Amino acid sequence: MVSEIVTSLPDMKTKKWLNELKELIIIAIAIMPYAFAVNQILVPHAVVGGGLAGLCEIIYFASGNVMPIWATNLLVNALLLTIAVFTIGWKLCIRTIYGVFWMTFWLKVIPVSAEPLITDPFMAVILAGLVCGVGLGIVFLNNGASGGTDIIAMIVNHYRNVPMGTVLFICDLVIISCAWLLPQVTKIEQLLFGLCFTFMCTTAVDWTMNRVRQSVQIFIFSTKYEEIAQAIMTKVPRGVTLLEGEGGYTKHPMKVVTCLARRNESNKIFHLVRDIDPDAFVSETQAAGVFGKGFDAIKKQ
Repeated sequence: MVSEIVTSLPDMKTKKWLNELKELIIIAIAIMPYAFAVNQILVPHAVVGGGLAGLCEIIYFASGNVMPIWATNLLVNALLLTIAVFTIGWKLCIRTIYGVFWMTFWLKVIPVSAEPLITDPFMAVILAGLVCGVGLGIVFLNNGASGGTDIIAMIVNHYRNVPMGTVLFICDLVIISCAWLLPQVTKIEQLLFGLCFTFMCTTAVDWTMNRVRQSVQIFIFSTKYEEIAQAIMTKVPRGVTLLEGEGGYTKHPMKVVTCLARRNESNKIFHLVRDIDPDAFVSETQAAGVFGKGFDAIKKQ
């Protein structure tokens, strides 16, 4: 029995390493659409799309197209990451630095187009917003970030239960408003296009992440219920309840782990269960409302 457990340890480590590698690859690819939209769609139309990329656009236009967008992105991110180290910790910052590298890489590799890829500016910003939002949502779900205002959003989300898309929208609104000072922005429509892009992007982020403020109820059926329960309580952390269960066919008694958690925590719980017992059965349902400590305050009737 002991030899079987020892033999299985390398396999678990290999699976965990492969999962980490898969997430890093997904993050690198998912960041590319944002850089593409900025250099090939927003800049040619002189539309400031918000976020750090929008701030980089403002500096790019204000400098007479001298200061590269990728260089500004790198410098500002270095400052934000210094702050993030003392708030969200080194572990998440490592992923963020990785994301910043790829965002800077794609902004440098993808050239700034003199002519817009899509001539209709309205359709261009709608498409760009959807593509960027889905890409950022995928990055967040894989425990990554593209840097910039994403870092600010993660810091706020770390301490407050505020959707990351909402924080991004507020930051974007301030940056887009500053674009009115640029000589390249001669029409109010350009600001409206920037707002449309931001709205589509943040909405797509929230949609991709399934509304991070939603709560879920998770039932876990596994023979390793003790280890799973302990991992959830210490690593998420969330409280769990052990229910008495019995197999309808086998008649074997079994403990069922049930847990109430935020929607954005369910991904981590699934990872823990998968690492401990890949053969476990897991059921997740959306909770209409969860009230009490760690969730929303109990409403008065």
